[in-house]
Amino acid sequence: MTNFALIGAAGYVAPRHLKAIRETGNQLLAAADPHDSVGVLDRWFPRARYFPEIERFDRHLEKLRRGPEEQRVHWVSICSPNFLHDAHVRLALRVGANALCEKPLVISPWNLDQLVAVEQETGQRICTVLQLRLHPDLVALKQRYENPSPREPGSSPPSPDGGGPGRGRHQVSLKYVTGRGNWYHVSWKGVEERSGGLAMNIGVHFFDLLMWLFGPVERVEVHQRTPARLSGALELERADVRWLLSVDMNDLPERARAAGQTTHRSIAIDGEEVEFSSGFEDLHTRVYERALAGDGFGIEDARPSIELVHRIRNTAPTPSRSR
Repeated sequence: MTNFALIGAAGYVAPRHLKAIRETGNQLLAAADPHDSVGVLDRWFPRARYFPEIERFDRHLEKLRRGPEEQRVHWVSICSPNFLHDAHVRLALRVGANALCEKPLVISPWNLDQLVAVEQETGQRICTVLQLRLHPDLVALKQRYENPSPREPGSSPPSPDGGGPGRGRHQVSLKYVTGRGNWYHVSWKGVEERSGGLAMNIGVHFFDLLMWLFGPVERVEVHQRTPARLSGALELERADVRWLLSVDMNDLPERARAAGQTTHRSIAIDGEEVEFSSGFEDLHTRVYERALAGDGFGIEDARPSIELVHRIRNTAPTPSRSR
């Protein structure tokens, strides 16, 4: 059994991590959060020690590190606000544990090299959550476009500039709308210096998905930037992409609003839509399984999307070009 500690127990994403720790057959020894609304621990790990001060949490983990192996913390799960991820990853490694950090691993890409150095110095591992790479529908999509079906005898060869599996360039539209109330813009999530902005806070794993499917980025455009809405275009190695990220309820499709849904995720490739608003229930558990098996998503996996979001944050909006 592997021992975990968790930072950010009162946060939105913490229950997914607690569930994953339990479902992988491991235990939580300690949790920390300055906000004491952590009753969720009762459902998963009521015996876990809780610390409202990160300093006491740090000291407790250091004490455990110096004790018997069976009481040591082996992994620290990090669910704190984005701007604290870098510091909390360092804390984990400093007390002799591996780090499993929610996305984004860091806000500023230059901090990645520093984490690489700390990882090498300590011999510990840093993993992050790129759960879309494990979504069954998206895994099937990647396999489809990497291994296209053979052409029927007598049919015409595909155009190198056309769409469809195996063809040269694809036309892609990505839309992610997750409705949020006024609280969002007042919280740390609405402060760019703390969250990394809309592209980082709700979009970084979608940009990772696009590059995972269609290769590295070649050109970046931003068409609209408001506190609640961000849109633009990308030229990737094998695709032209138009994308929209929004926390505005008005951007939800009518069918989603009629069904009482507050989230809509879809990707259309060459006019064929793949709607993947469901299927997320067990993805964090799959992420944990891979990390514990030594095959987690590491720093270099996270680097391209973090660098891309940094470019998007520093790209001035321009009018959309017709294609």
